[in-house]
Amino acid sequence: MTISPRSGSPRPIVPDSLRTPTRSVAAGDSAGASGSGSLRGVRLSEVIAVLEEFYPPAWAESWDAVGLVCGDPDQEVGRVLFAVDPVAAVVDEALEWGADLVVTHHPLLLRGVTGVAATTPKGRLIHRMITNGVALYTAHTNADVADPGVSDALARAVGLSGPLHPMVPAALGDAEAAPGEGGGRGLGRIGELAEPITLAEFTARVAAGLPATAWGVRAAGDPGRTIRTVAVCGGAGDSLLDTARAAGVDVYLTADLRHHPASEFAEHDGPALVDAAHWATEWPWLADAERRLHAAFAGSGSAGRAQSWSSPHKQQALDVKTRVSTLVTDAWSLHYEGAK
Repeated sequence: MTISPRSGSPRPIVPDSLRTPTRSVAAGDSAGASGSGSLRGVRLSEVIAVLEEFYPPAWAESWDAVGLVCGDPDQEVGRVLFAVDPVAAVVDEALEWGADLVVTHHPLLLRGVTGVAATTPKGRLIHRMITNGVALYTAHTNADVADPGVSDALARAVGLSGPLHPMVPAALGDAEAAPGEGGGRGLGRIGELAEPITLAEFTARVAAGLPATAWGVRAAGDPGRTIRTVAVCGGAGDSLLDTARAAGVDVYLTADLRHHPASEFAEHDGPALVDAAHWATEWPWLADAERRLHAAFAGSGSAGRAQSWSSPHKQQALDVKTRVSTLVTDAWSLHYEGAK
């Protein structure tokens, strides 16, 4: 799989085979829409309410920074762009498309700041978004542990079609348990392939199922090893290496594996390892989050708990478009193999 430059941008783009179409909620498919009157977007607060049903901020790690970064909860939202990273190229895309809201997985302001002056890179992004009326919202570790969440989307992208269960189940207290919670919340996912394949074949399947990056897809283990049971964790997952071994899986797919932990892991009897780019392992979640948000406002009933979403403007025809960014915002842009 190759990646190609986007017109007018140095960033490569995701190939057509992995893209999802821009979705639109129009008068004819809006829940309860009468078909009369002008089309309208929804309030930002209404979009946030749906997103926080899917990904409650209380599920985020204590060190994380999730939720609304900038934007007026009362502003109207007609176009929502989903992206992994809140970087300049994504803001360019949002402005070019006319987005009113950008939903990202990674936070823009993860660590404390004392100012957001336009003289700083992050400050410039915030100023551009506020000046152009674009809101920014983040769902990070709360989306990592959600059911479905980041690792569910990764599992489906690489061919796990059966039931999935968490590598590290969340401890659900009464205050945390949400209506309809199926007990699938937690970090990572474990599932099975429909048919056993070799490690070499599985690695190729991962490369085909995820967007191409300069990082590529690497594997540690016997290429001919039989793979059936798979553990996945979107994003940096080396903290779960021992969990993957204890689970007895055949292979563990994640990102950002460091040399020493991977080398020590490979020296012991345990799963094979597959290491992909951090951005690529989280990108499939965008389409899932976008589909669920679209379904919530279209009233299709396929959005999970948010199918019961209600707005004071429910009888007025909605005009909400959703889109997944196809820009490859992985940090690495070049890869060369050494002399053989």
